Amino acid sequence: MTAVIYVAARLGLAELLSYGPQTAGKLAKATGADERSLRRLLTALSTIGICSRTGEDSYALTEVGACLDGAAEQSVKGWAILEAEMLSKSWSGMLESVMTGKTFAELQGVADSFELMGRTPGNVDKFNLAMTELTRLVTPDILRSYDFSGISRLMDVGGGSGELLGAIAQQNRKLRGTVFDLPRCAEAAGKHLRQIGVSDRVEFVAGDFFESVPAVADAIILKSIIHDWNDARSISILRNCQQALPGGGKLLLVERLMPEAPGVTNDDKAHAMSDLNMMRGPGGSERTKGQYRDLLERSGFALAAVHPAGRFNVIEARSA
Repeated sequence: MTAVIYVAARLGLAELLSYGPQTAGKLAKATGADERSLRRLLTALSTIGICSRTGEDSYALTEVGACLDGAAEQSVKGWAILEAEMLSKSWSGMLESVMTGKTFAELQGVADSFELMGRTPGNVDKFNLAMTELTRLVTPDILRSYDFSGISRLMDVGGGSGELLGAIAQQNRKLRGTVFDLPRCAEAAGKHLRQIGVSDRVEFVAGDFFESVPAVADAIILKSIIHDWNDARSISILRNCQQALPGGGKLLLVERLMPEAPGVTNDDKAHAMSDLNMMRGPGGSERTKGQYRDLLERSGFALAAVHPAGRFNVIEARSA
């Protein structure tokens, strides 16, 4: 299914069908694909709900399929491409990671999977687009679950293009913010923050959160950052955040929470598969509430509350 969805995304079928039902012949002409083979692909796509047959040889886009349109507000096209071109290839070596306890990068003689990815600029672009799409999908749940109105200055550590902080700033007009990430994110962040009209209140600062975090905010948020790293590297990041915050400053982690005893629900399955993805990829893990509490305490924080936000949570802590 991953491969079938990927081919649909790469061919731009969602964009073509966004104008209305099309025949396989017209779609083949528009994409340059072999018509007979494309018809068979469309049949497969119809069985998994990406499109639907509207006539003997005509297909229409479904609500789910519309998410493969790169221009859609809730697009997952970038994620589908990342999943097929990078993640699924990595997963083919899962046995080796289970046997050795090493990540894909470590098995290639590289300590850091992000360093390995950075050697191929095209992969960095694919990753950043997919992360932006994922953040855009979960942001409404985050905004509903947590009240940011009491924060005057918020810094998003590892904030990428500013998708999350930009949305928080749009909802909280008095808030000022800083997106903190590697220099390669500066151009995309600046462009995005200008486009959504918050560049007068939200700035981008370049740096490396393993080295230090600037002391410019009374609260720090990190989305899907800590789950990337093992305990030692996570504590390094969190301690740098603790040193950057004033006494009693807030730390907000947006992460999945692994249940103590996972069952067979879709959420539990998603958390478990994400955990294996972290094991094979950057070397991190999806943690339980107790594991996050321990990690925070070892970093100079005290867990204050957990605010459910869909499949994610806003884990609130205070600088001890």
